[in-house]
Amino acid sequence: QVQLVESGGGLVQAVGSLRLSCAASGRTFSSYKMGWFRQAPGKEREFVAGINRSGGSPLYQDSVKGRFTISRDNAKNTLYLQMNSLKPEDTADYYCAADRSFSSSVSPYKFAYENWGQGTQVTVSS
Repeated sequence: QVQLVESGGGLVQAVGSLRLSCAASGRTFSSYKMGWFRQAPGKEREFVAGINRSGGSPLYQDSVKGRFTISRDNAKNTLYLQMNSLKPEDTADYYCAADRSFSSSVSPYKFAYENWGQGTQVTVSS
């Protein structure tokens, strides 16, 4: 298994930016497809973005397209989420997750991801 630790959350004003990081333990990070999810208070956890093993084929939730960018550095065992033009509705706990399934497709579904971090809180003020 891979262990995941998110960082980079915080309080930011609307239209500001934040960069989230997810550090993975172990030497098999490159064998996992990775995703970012978020959960706002009282709401279901939802898919934000995902990326394949080599860093290609990014998939985004419609509401973040053009504002968020997912990337990874396999040499550093780290996943990133660059968030620009933040909106109050982006306020949530953000989680990174790992999917080791054989499929090359990035999944937007929670059940596809076996390993999860503890989350980092993002608060966007208006």
